[in-house]
Amino acid sequence: MQDILASFASMLFKWPSRPAAATAALVIASATTPGASEYFQPNSTGIKLQNGYERVYIQPFGNHGMRVRASIMRDPTGNEWSALLDPPLEGPGGNNGLNHDITISYQGNATIRNGNIVVSINLGIISFFRVEPNGSTTLLTKEYTDTKAIAPRFYTQDFRSSSFQSQFDFASDPNEQFYGAGQQACCLDHSVNKKGQVVDLINFNSHVTLPVYMSNKGYLQYFNMPSEGRIEFGTFRTRHVASEATAVDYYITAASPGDYDALQEQFTAVTGRQPTPPDFILGYQQSKLRYFNQTQILDLAQRFHDEQVNVSLIVVDFFAWKFQGDWSFNPDFWPDPAGMAATVKELTGAEMMVSLWPSMEDLSVNYLPTQEQGLLATTRDGTGISDSFAGVYTRLIDSTNPAAREFLWKRLNDSYYSAGIHNFWIDQADGGTLGEAFENNGQAIAQIPYARAFSQYFIGTQEGAGKMYPWFHQQAINEGFANLTGKDISTQCDHMSLTRSTFVGGQRFCSYLWSGDTESRFDVLLQQITVGVSVAASGISSWTLDIGGFEGLNVDTDEGRELFVRWLSMGVFLPYMRVHGDRSCSLLPDPRQSFANTCPNEPWSYGEANFVIIKKYIALRYQLKPYVKMLFEMLQRTGKTIMRPLYYDFSLSDPFVANGTQANDPTIVHQFMMGPRILVAPVGELGVTSKQVYLPILSDSAQSQGLTWTHWWTEKNFGTGGKLVTVDAPLDEIPVFYLGSKNDILNGSL
Repeated sequence: MQDILASFASMLFKWPSRPAAATAALVIASATTPGASEYFQPNSTGIKLQNGYERVYIQPFGNHGMRVRASIMRDPTGNEWSALLDPPLEGPGGNNGLNHDITISYQGNATIRNGNIVVSINLGIISFFRVEPNGSTTLLTKEYTDTKAIAPRFYTQDFRSSSFQSQFDFASDPNEQFYGAGQQACCLDHSVNKKGQVVDLINFNSHVTLPVYMSNKGYLQYFNMPSEGRIEFGTFRTRHVASEATAVDYYITAASPGDYDALQEQFTAVTGRQPTPPDFILGYQQSKLRYFNQTQILDLAQRFHDEQVNVSLIVVDFFAWKFQGDWSFNPDFWPDPAGMAATVKELTGAEMMVSLWPSMEDLSVNYLPTQEQGLLATTRDGTGISDSFAGVYTRLIDSTNPAAREFLWKRLNDSYYSAGIHNFWIDQADGGTLGEAFENNGQAIAQIPYARAFSQYFIGTQEGAGKMYPWFHQQAINEGFANLTGKDISTQCDHMSLTRSTFVGGQRFCSYLWSGDTESRFDVLLQQITVGVSVAASGISSWTLDIGGFEGLNVDTDEGRELFVRWLSMGVFLPYMRVHGDRSCSLLPDPRQSFANTCPNEPWSYGEANFVIIKKYIALRYQLKPYVKMLFEMLQRTGKTIMRPLYYDFSLSDPFVANGTQANDPTIVHQFMMGPRILVAPVGELGVTSKQVYLPILSDSAQSQGLTWTHWWTEKNFGTGGKLVTVDAPLDEIPVFYLGSKNDILNGSL
């Protein structure tokens, strides 16, 4: 290692194209913030390493960032499927293909710098360094090598095409912490620090893992590849495996340790930023499985009106269609969608949302047109049947195909948008199968371990490109919104889609992710905190969940009612407050329709005493709307995370937070910050009336501003933190603390 650092240092100060005095001045200025005049502009357009049959390209990309692409036998085309914005929103690079001005051969040496990140190639091994304010350098990570180890860039080619399986290894410290990696499935994983885990890169219900992670050493790494595979966060080595690829493509960016907002700002500048949602969707969203006819929706709207309870969105769940793939209401039960939407709006002011699935059955009016035009995904070994549901075998609309996206949107517009229903719920579109980790969805034999369907899309195979399938569903809705209205919706949305799955870059759509079909348990309520902050650490703050959990909550029991209220109290402080679930109760299903659960899930469904509490929490959400809107505006401008794990703001000022995060201590990882000023510590136990909350030590900067922790409900001041405090936690008072002025928070005027 010392030899590598010495070699790197000698190259860092020997760029032949720059006079020594100019080089020294640039090194001193290297620690400035992005956009400052002293920003160290890239000293090279790129490096090409020709390593026998392997080619590696390294280029500056975005602020303090580098992009690395590698392939075998031939150069990357530069047109591989990518979630990166080219050029990026901010910073250098982009629109230059595989341009480079340095070429090195087998075991060659070279160095390139962009801002405060430096890449050194020494004997063909790639290392990444951060330039510190004093001009020194810190090793972030390097390709993993050992006396006896597989090459850090390893390829296996056993496909009939030019694609291959890749395995890329990077060195990590035993005590290094890794955050992000997307959303792991319900319900056992309570981790924020992913060190020691293996993360499967495959999409299914609740499992939306993403090939991106942040390190507590001060870097973020993203594999810009829609391949299935896995990430192994080992003790000494982090390994990314892609099941199929034609090029390996990754991005890395650096910031000071603990400055996770800077990493997110730089990352979202190259993958896209969340457009600001419309005001209405920041309120209370009402949904259940399921309202199964128009009369129920109208009665629901009337009840909200009569009870004087605010509601912003009313949702119609699945099987409102006649056949899967119709993408329209069954007129037997929904005779006047336009009149229904207008009445809901008149009674409540709420918008409506409708569910769409990607599945297509043979009886649908759209089956023959989509099959004849090649708009359905196929399979490697047959006609495209990839799963089943409700007694029929199904295919998938191939939303990766631009023509299929156009066809889908036309049906959605004709059936819903033109009738005043402007928001869409993308469900089951996880890709490969119909949304689950198994085949034969909905059948009694679903547990037979069949191989997943070998689905093939316009853009490639499930193994090589399947992670992006739900992303293209989001794009279909976004393209429809933009083309129909003629508006630029890159920064501000009028309407939204809700999705169960996504890929990196999905945050640049008018869309929000939810955590899928979770179980209704107190421990799962707490697990959803670690899920939400991990998704946020992966660049996606536009996130929510099923308040109450999806399945297992009985509205007739005291335990079920208490669980719902506890979950709802947490939902007040999430980016979106959304109630949904498949409830249990003493009522019998309605025999007239499939999946016609008659059990209630409305604010007044959980007992009179709880209804008073629920109304209080809904009212609080509307009080907080200016603050939530401000957080989304910050997110749009800078990528600043909304749902924040404690390590974001306190890992440098509080060793207990740093150590607790490393150990995934529930005391730390079951609390979160809503933006910069509100700490939330949800209750995750049945029957308790108090809770211990850890108040982190505030930074010197926060203390210099006079900020202290204040209990939301009693206004008691608890000082600058560093201690566990016990507070009363009745059902109507979730433990919440705030910093600064509550009036400023409620006014959204920090």
